[in-house]
Amino acid sequence: MEETLSVKEAYAAMFEYLKALYQTTASDDLGGLLGSMSLLDDGEPVNPAVWADWLRAVQKARQGKVVMNLELTQD
Repeated sequence: MEETLSVKEAYAAMFEYLKALYQTTASDDLGGLLGSMSLLDDGEPVNPAVWADWLRAVQKARQGKVVMNLELTQD
């Protein structure tokens, strides 16, 4: 059985995952990203560009254009 999420539900899931990772690592980079992803009272992200970037990522995933294989490079 395939379960689907709305774009907003998937955003919330990604936010929750990154928040848990931040709580484990206390990474400043993750903290900054989470701050810009946080929603204002009107439901929009603090940084409006984050939502546009998210929608582009969703479109890419729906088109099957996301490569998730581990790629190791040699120096």
